[in-house]
Amino acid sequence: MLARQKVLKLEELAETVLQAKTAKKIVAMCHGCFDILHMGHLRHFEAARAMADVLVITVTPDRFVNKGPNRPMFPEAQRAEVVAGLSVVDWVAVNRWATAVETIHLIRPSLFIKGQEYESRSEQADPNFFAEVRAVKKVGGKSDFTRDQFTSSSTRAFKRLGQNTG
Repeated sequence: MLARQKVLKLEELAETVLQAKTAKKIVAMCHGCFDILHMGHLRHFEAARAMADVLVITVTPDRFVNKGPNRPMFPEAQRAEVVAGLSVVDWVAVNRWATAVETIHLIRPSLFIKGQEYESRSEQADPNFFAEVRAVKKVGGKSDFTRDQFTSSSTRAFKRLGQNTG
């Protein structure tokens, strides 16, 4: 299947997830910007996929990316297609909102997966993440974290290049 065929509208993704869950499959959802894919993203997706039967990714829309000047580097449609091109990813959609909360309510994943760096964050430091955790509980799902020794991020990459990412 071509990568662009794995990119769905949110409503299509919700229907696809419903079908998978009706077939007793565990559906994991990851959400983020995914502007500059790197090994950390790949390993995160692989670990998330290992926790589930189906892996769906939602991409932050351009207007809500808050990673600094000139970001995102690639528009949302391109970011979604690149993520969809990874064989470990089953389906991708571009989110419509600033956080994943509304999308979680729509898609109703079994699992909402974030990287281990979120595990130690406080609600004061990251209220969006905690709102997402509450949303997934509300729809009957669970939150979990991937853990890998390689935890690169585009922020670190830009710091290496001497650029501020915000």
